[in-house]
Amino acid sequence: MLLNLHVKNLALIRESEVEFEPGLNILTGETGAGKSILLGSVQLALGGKMSREMIRENADYGLVELLFSVDDPRVEEKLKAMDVYPEEGQILLTRRVMENRSVCRINGETCTMARMKQAASYLLDIHGQHEHQSLLYKNKQLEILDDFGKDQIWQVKEKVSSVYHQYTDIKKHLLAQSMDEEQRKREVSFLEFEIHEIEEAALMPGEDEQLEQQYRKLNNSKRIAQALQTAHGCTGYDAPSCAGELVGQALYCVSGVSDFDPQIASLESMLSDIDGLLNDFNRELSSYMESLTFEEEDFYQIEQRLDLINNLKAKYGSSIEQIQEYQKKQQEKLEFLQEYETNRMRMEEEYTKITEQLETACQELTSVRKACAKDLEKEVILQLQDLNFLDVKFEIHFERATSYSANGVDDVEYQISTNPGEPMKPLGKVVSGGELSRIMLAIKTLLADKDEVGTLIFDEIDTGISGRTAQMVSEKMARIGRKRQVLCITHLPQIASMADCHFVITKNFDGQETVTKIEKLNQENSVKELARLLGGAEITDKILESASEMKLLAQKQKNTRVHS
Repeated sequence: MLLNLHVKNLALIRESEVEFEPGLNILTGETGAGKSILLGSVQLALGGKMSREMIRENADYGLVELLFSVDDPRVEEKLKAMDVYPEEGQILLTRRVMENRSVCRINGETCTMARMKQAASYLLDIHGQHEHQSLLYKNKQLEILDDFGKDQIWQVKEKVSSVYHQYTDIKKHLLAQSMDEEQRKREVSFLEFEIHEIEEAALMPGEDEQLEQQYRKLNNSKRIAQALQTAHGCTGYDAPSCAGELVGQALYCVSGVSDFDPQIASLESMLSDIDGLLNDFNRELSSYMESLTFEEEDFYQIEQRLDLINNLKAKYGSSIEQIQEYQKKQQEKLEFLQEYETNRMRMEEEYTKITEQLETACQELTSVRKACAKDLEKEVILQLQDLNFLDVKFEIHFERATSYSANGVDDVEYQISTNPGEPMKPLGKVVSGGELSRIMLAIKTLLADKDEVGTLIFDEIDTGISGRTAQMVSEKMARIGRKRQVLCITHLPQIASMADCHFVITKNFDGQETVTKIEKLNQENSVKELARLLGGAEITDKILESASEMKLLAQKQKNTRVHS
């Protein structure tokens, strides 16, 4: 249930907070007062599109917060599957809208728009004044049937979806391998060339790195030799200025006086170590220089081998491991093509088998849907009779779709006759906007008994109706309100009179700017608002009396017909 709506800096709303109640919550107000703004705010919090114009003039941001109570275990399980946990039985959805971006949060934790949409779909369902047009689309009609019969349909539908995905995988693979004999020969020849080229190279893992190191060494051999020759001369004993000769002289001098002071003896030991290390370094360096050879042929062979490997890398992968993996895959393709007819026959057998399984599953789904459709037809007719369709016929026609899908092979169409003697026709060719709105209301009433969503919002579902029909719609709305929380934006007094909780939306100029406000009405003010809806600009005592009587009659109807 929606407990609280908090809106700040959106359109004409400076800041407004509304506490909703269980049952039927009615919202009324003058045309242009901001009823659509309020609904737009809710839709914004549920992931609706935003624009800079939605933010109030001179405000840096807009804010919408929806606080829900969650007491249905089924809804809790769905939220927990999303890793969303109610805190003290409540969920807070927040959307803060800035000029170029928005931030969504669930219980204070930042989340994606898609995640908030999903969570909201378990908590609230909005039926806007144009949504009933979706009833004209066959895919929506099938979706409604599946929602109505989900207890019987869901498991079979899941089976169809699972088999269908296996079917598409095999079909895709089969089509990809489909070729004539000439194509097969060309492909075999190409695969053999690639495999032979890689095999002939006889690549070894890590070989390229080792060759690169050798190549760098040989390519810079002259520079290496010059540098080492200089280093050997600097650290040797061939000239008085060499490090080895100088350290030797220093050691000779220090050793001559080391007996006179223990500290000098310690310094002598350190210098002796240096002399030994320098001598070892010079000897090792000399040995390395003797082994340093440069053969033009070795350099050429390494260069050629690297060119070969790099050429293979450019064709088949960025490393030797990737090239070898590519070779393995091509080998598998070659083996398949070499036994093409045998493999194709096996795949065609698999395709035939999975197609038969899919056909059986689809037929089972169709059978279950048709059984549920009969129940839906009866239920819709009863609901429509309650909504002043006096002699109505309603049928769901099935046709087979042209191809399989994860949803089966059913193409359904709702057909209706609203007057005696009229033939059955598709909804779009028979009903008016007002009639279509009532049909959607009838369906929402049926689904409300099966759905876990705790809050339904109806935006001017009364469009195109009046009189007795409006009265019957009001009773229907009140009846839904007995099982679900309902928020209904309306302009009809017959519906407004059924309110368990009545709110009015007003637009006023406070001397500086125009501001939209929403306030909860007590019994007396609710009657005055009904009188405004009944009488328009001038409200007389007679109109007030009529409004009061309408409120009393509505209460009696709720206590008898609606609650029965």
